[in-house]
Amino acid sequence: MDKPKKTPTISQAMVDAYDEYTHLTLDRRSFMDKLAKLAGSGAAAAVIAPMLAANSAQAAVVASDDPRLLTKDVIHSGPAGDMKGYSVRPTDTTAKLPVVVVIHENRGLNGHIRDVARRMALEGFTVFAPDFLSSAGGTPSDEDKARDLIANLDPEKTIAEGVETISYLKAVKYANGKVGVMGFCWGGGLVNDLAVHSPDLDAGVAYYGRQPKAEDVAKIKAPLLLHYAGLDTRINAGIDGYRKALENNGKTFDIEVYDGVNHAFNNDTSTARYSKEAADLAWGRTVAFFKKYLS
Repeated sequence: MDKPKKTPTISQAMVDAYDEYTHLTLDRRSFMDKLAKLAGSGAAAAVIAPMLAANSAQAAVVASDDPRLLTKDVIHSGPAGDMKGYSVRPTDTTAKLPVVVVIHENRGLNGHIRDVARRMALEGFTVFAPDFLSSAGGTPSDEDKARDLIANLDPEKTIAEGVETISYLKAVKYANGKVGVMGFCWGGGLVNDLAVHSPDLDAGVAYYGRQPKAEDVAKIKAPLLLHYAGLDTRINAGIDGYRKALENNGKTFDIEVYDGVNHAFNNDTSTARYSKEAADLAWGRTVAFFKKYLS
């Protein structure tokens, strides 16, 4: 009988290399070369790489056809053309609910983000997950291509699309007029941008997102909940400056740092970086935050 294969050990250096590949300047070939050196062989690197990446085949937490939810792919007009998105709301109420906008990572509006949108809708919200790659034809199935497309987006146009989306959702017939946004990674950074630029925003939750410029913090009106991963040195370098700017400008905010976990700790399709304990704690805080400020 064959012995069961041993699960490879994933070091922090490997996680850091993957972060460099997906967010900074390391290309795919250089990443695999670096991973092979860290893992001891190319064969080991080939096993570890998928564990670091998100697995699009991972089963959804909430099924796309869950009878408790009404789901629909929708299109609305934006400043740069039609904006695609995924709308989700509970089926068991006719009441007007608060709206939560779920902003994707640098992989675009994929199955995982749609799943997150459904999870949030079951918490008692109307949810809209926009596709910020709409102007490029929509999110492709190839994640590397999606990352390249997002890297080439015009930041000003992206912010304008987000601001327009929030204004649009303020007035939809099934909403109560309150809109919050939550975002992850690239989307977390966009949450901070929208807090600066959208006067209609009522609450923002950023998961490990880059911070805005200190001089722009004075423009923020919405209360913020900011989740950070303790091991995420790249993003965390900006926490102290952001905290100081928020305090100096009298803003309402809460910063939560989850010790011992990595960037993307909420993404349960990434075996190596997901932390159920941190994700569950952050999720509970997020839901309570939105219920406080959007009701």
